Amino acid sequence: MANGQEQHKILFIGPVGAGKTTAVAAASDKAVVCTDVAVSDMTRVRKPSTTIALDYGVTTLADGKRVHLYGAPGQERFDFMWEILREGISGLAILIDNSRRSPLDDLGFYLRWRHSFSFSGKMAIGVSFTDRSPLPGLGEYRDFLRAQQQDAPVCAVDARRREDVHRLLHALFAA
Repeated sequence: MANGQEQHKILFIGPVGAGKTTAVAAASDKAVVCTDVAVSDMTRVRKPSTTIALDYGVTTLADGKRVHLYGAPGQERFDFMWEILREGISGLAILIDNSRRSPLDDLGFYLRWRHSFSFSGKMAIGVSFTDRSPLPGLGEYRDFLRAQQQDAPVCAVDARRREDVHRLLHALFAA
């Protein structure tokens, strides 16, 4: 603990364009370290830049928890960074873009990745872009988690809204 505050490291992971960089920036109390570069592959149809290493910010929640926020790259070709960033995490925030073709399959992919390194710590699922695509609904995500024998809070998140990201973090810590 620094300055008497609880310290936590939370990793935001999910597919390209789910809102990880935006969520870290929205929640952070300070300027964010960002490693975005111009997109050079098919990702450019979704967005003009992409994270190649990490995003980093820090916030203090209302209950005094100091949270170090790390955003992982969404492209699987940068998955070596996932391995580096997962070290020492106290929680995992999986962001899923509800407007993608198979968002539940995306969630399954990240649950398998979590299982691959035996992380049994706290986890929360943030579902973004529900305004673009209301289906699947949050209940379907909860059913999917139960079928995978996983338990985690599921929240709709607008990654641009600090309140939404903080709500997801509070849900993660309450899990």
